[in-house]
Amino acid sequence: KAEDLIISLPEKCLLTTGTVLSSCLGEYITKWKPAVSPLIALCTFLIAEKHAGDKSLWKPYLDVLPKIYTCPVCLEHDVVSLLPEPLRTKAQEQRTTVHELYVSAQAFFSSLQPLFAENTGTIFNYSAVEWAWCAINTRAIYMKHPQRDCFSLEPDVYALAPYLDLLNHSPNVQVKAAFNEQTRSYEIWTNSQCKKYEEVFICYGPHDNQRLLLEYGFVAVDNPHSSVYVSPDTLLRYFPPLDKQRNAKLSILKDHDFLENLTFGWDGPSWRLLTALKLLSLEADEFTCWRRTLLGDVISARNEQQTLNMTAKICHFLIEETQHVLLQISQLKRNKENLRKHLALVEALRLEDLKILQKSAEILCSLNMATS
Repeated sequence: KAEDLIISLPEKCLLTTGTVLSSCLGEYITKWKPAVSPLIALCTFLIAEKHAGDKSLWKPYLDVLPKIYTCPVCLEHDVVSLLPEPLRTKAQEQRTTVHELYVSAQAFFSSLQPLFAENTGTIFNYSAVEWAWCAINTRAIYMKHPQRDCFSLEPDVYALAPYLDLLNHSPNVQVKAAFNEQTRSYEIWTNSQCKKYEEVFICYGPHDNQRLLLEYGFVAVDNPHSSVYVSPDTLLRYFPPLDKQRNAKLSILKDHDFLENLTFGWDGPSWRLLTALKLLSLEADEFTCWRRTLLGDVISARNEQQTLNMTAKICHFLIEETQHVLLQISQLKRNKENLRKHLALVEALRLEDLKILQKSAEILCSLNMATS
């Protein structure tokens, strides 16, 4: 029932930096200067325990972790290039983050050589670090720990929760999740009811599909939080380059943060997108009203109509672009068997985008008929 406790995991079952410090890695971490981050400590522990195999106390947990992940950091360049902007940029940033983490930890990994018969370079290689980073990024729960001197100043907020992380995400449920100081357990309470014999879902947050793919490596079908993002380049594609106020308009949009997070959703173009387009559609004699535009005022019937026309053109451009990418994906799936799983993921994302854009096109068509 709603308000019921789904799961309560005792503190001793959680894998935290405390777990790492009480292992054989502890003395190496406390001695190492400059101090390693809590994230590197956890990555190191996962890799070391995985390497220990049957000797690891954590083997049952490690056995249920995915062998490979599907976050953008693990995707081939050919697949990443098919992602929509701005996810492509974020995927590149994610790759840079993991690479920098790997490079920064090299000397520390070498210091652990006395613990291993094999060369640490082969144990703590790039793919091992990428795997550990993905395991933490996709599965860790938020749990604040007191700052320890042996770690760098990055916040120590990760905990891996065996069993609890088998609960899957649904955008259509609501939960409360937190560490309970009284019971010393991590608890999840549901705010949604669940029928007997049905899978119990939790919600990782009201994330759109781009965020879900970036952080967790999956896409949710019919996700009510999903959006299609409009890049500044796409925004300007349909505006006359000879508009004398073009640069001033762009400057205003930039200064008031109206060039980012412009979207189409299940209910059509967002207010932010329409507002940005209204400002760009102002005629020379209307330009002095730009402040009123940002507040949502109607400036003129012509401006409203022009805005709807531009929005519809952008929507149709994005529909065509999405259909073109879906065609590329289906061709690649035939030619590159090894990339099928990753391509199917991008395909699912793009198909959701297409549904949202087609719904938005219908809404814009109705709006246009109502105003004309």
